[in-house]
Amino acid sequence: MTAFEEMGVLPEIAKAVEDMEWTLPTDVQAEAVPLILGGGDVLMAAETGSGKTGAFCLPILQTVWETLKDLESGKTKTSQINALSSPHWSMSLFDRGSALAVTPDGLRCQSREQREWHGCRATKGVQGTGKFYYEATVTDEGLCRVGWSSQDASLDLGTDRFGFGFGGTGKKSNARQFDDYGEPFGMHDVIGCLLDLTKGEIRFTKNGIDLGQAFALSAQQKLLTFYPAVVLKNAEMAFNFGAQPFKHQPPEGFIAVSTAPKGYIRDNVVSGSRSTTDNLKPSNNAPQAIIIEPSRELAEQTFNQIQKFKKHLKDPVVRELLVIGGVNVKDQISVLNTGVHIVVGTPGRLEDLIQGGYMSLTQCRFFVLDEADGLLKQGYTELIDRLHRQIPKITCDGRRLQMIVCSATLHAFEVKKLAERLMHFPTWVDLKGEDAVPETVHHVVVMVDPQKDKSWYTSKWHVQTDGVHSRDNVQPGNNTAETLSEAVKILKGEYCVRAIKEHKMDRALIFCRTKLDCDNLEKYLKSVGGAEFSCVCLHGDRNPQERKANLAKFKQQEVKFLICTDVAARGLDITGLPFMINITLPDEKSNYVHRIGRVGRAERMGLAISLVGSVPEKVWYHGSWCSSRGTRCSNVNLTDQGGCCIWYNEIKYLGEIEDHLNVTIQQVEPDIKIPVNEFDGKVIYGEKKVAVGSDYKNHVTQMAPIVSQLATLESQAQLMYLKRQLNNNKQFLTTRA
Repeated sequence: MTAFEEMGVLPEIAKAVEDMEWTLPTDVQAEAVPLILGGGDVLMAAETGSGKTGAFCLPILQTVWETLKDLESGKTKTSQINALSSPHWSMSLFDRGSALAVTPDGLRCQSREQREWHGCRATKGVQGTGKFYYEATVTDEGLCRVGWSSQDASLDLGTDRFGFGFGGTGKKSNARQFDDYGEPFGMHDVIGCLLDLTKGEIRFTKNGIDLGQAFALSAQQKLLTFYPAVVLKNAEMAFNFGAQPFKHQPPEGFIAVSTAPKGYIRDNVVSGSRSTTDNLKPSNNAPQAIIIEPSRELAEQTFNQIQKFKKHLKDPVVRELLVIGGVNVKDQISVLNTGVHIVVGTPGRLEDLIQGGYMSLTQCRFFVLDEADGLLKQGYTELIDRLHRQIPKITCDGRRLQMIVCSATLHAFEVKKLAERLMHFPTWVDLKGEDAVPETVHHVVVMVDPQKDKSWYTSKWHVQTDGVHSRDNVQPGNNTAETLSEAVKILKGEYCVRAIKEHKMDRALIFCRTKLDCDNLEKYLKSVGGAEFSCVCLHGDRNPQERKANLAKFKQQEVKFLICTDVAARGLDITGLPFMINITLPDEKSNYVHRIGRVGRAERMGLAISLVGSVPEKVWYHGSWCSSRGTRCSNVNLTDQGGCCIWYNEIKYLGEIEDHLNVTIQQVEPDIKIPVNEFDGKVIYGEKKVAVGSDYKNHVTQMAPIVSQLATLESQAQLMYLKRQLNNNKQFLTTRA
């Protein structure tokens, strides 16, 4: 049995993983795979290159295949019938608001929606005669209302004539009539809910104190079936229907609602939009898993991983679809209509297909946000919320929607708020902590100082700059800020070439700040030296086909260098990549970690070189005010003057990155020679580190001088001891004499 099989992974998937030469699961896979297979919501934070994609793709693929297998064999229908007729009293996974979460045991409800009320009813209710009781405990701060509700009532308890609630503000409510009752309640308070169908009244207790009659039921209302109910706004409550001892004994004559005579109990048959067990077979265009990626490249990478993982899965066959822009949408619609189980895509095209009615969300079992912080920074928060609202929280076979959020940086405020708002009691798999640089990466800084290095004075052939100083009087000897800024741009091109030559780089990612910088550097490297400096670009202005082709060329080593913006900083998995060059430091601290995380993967050593201007550099900064959004823009004024330029202070950003990582990044001279500590082992970038003296004979050779020195010291110590003993004996004899 393989290590993956021991985690519960199917042998067929484990075999595919073995074919990929994955011998052991990574730390994040070992933690997350069992949790996802177990049905929980999971937040994953780990180093780039840690195997996050496999951590969610493996269990999703397995669960989807098992669901299809159950549908084939007819097990699913039976399982749902059993779920609807279970003797267990709990809050319903079906009959609830879209933003209300229910724990798997059905005994705790939570809503993190701060602007709306979301309610839920129990799986069973009582009717006829008798006195019934259950307890609800406030387990987190927020607004809540608890009580009894009929099947015809709104989930917003107490807002129509069929629902009777008691709220934390000390108000009772029915038919939108809110009246003072009892007293307010809050955190840790236990509310007893009493229903007397014999007498026809509803009462409540607080921490065992009877608050008196809240509602008198009419003769017609007494005929209704009453279900325990709750409505919450950013709050949480736990329920006890009698399976456990009550914290406070109910008044005399009242019994636990779960012990009601069988003839008095009615099942809650509501199951979202599906009230029966009919029509369980998924629609062709209704995938069971939707995985959202922030870029086309990352979507393609995840899609390819799924195809590799399912290599040995047969009967039934899991079908996957890549949904990205730049591909004929009619082809994607055609595939959807033939049947798709897993969809991987970018937000824009996914929304187009969903809004057009070509993709249904009714069967969605997994909702995955990969590189979540990247998605949120790109402005997709509202889209994510909108899609989540449209997805039923319970699938047709009675299983709860699982949400998986993963990123290299889960500690961002926006990601935490999203998790609180949308996820269902998520488990954190945090193997990363705060941002850190992998030990396999040597990262250094080269200061680009035009006041010390004046080679730009005489440079006749250099990289084309971005044109922000086209109207400035920049020339050698003119030490204005604009001249020094232009000099930094020129020197960075020279230093990039120097780094490539010094380290004989045959593969490297080169990060530029803007798409224009990428284009200019590509032209320059191609002009410098043909095949030795072969390169391609990857950024948003290149069409999808070109981007895909360029990435393929780099991965297949048809070209040596991939020049890109931060679009490639997240998620690209290029095994054994030895080098990375930052032409300009990113202004986002976390992006520094994302960028240099492209090297030093799979235990291989990597070198990341950052070129940092010692003086501020004037750069383009196009915002919403720019009518062309940067396309052939010529407004070189600063933004506070209505223009599209800012002064970019890399020294400041370097300090912020060092503070963020709590390290001092090593600085090297402009010759870009990297000193390797003799005790650091033999380093070949792109390969695993080989320890010095791993050979036995080398150990002997290295240790011989030290052993000899220790022998000498030992001999000297023994002689000193003997001399001292001899002197002590002489003194003793002299004293006796």
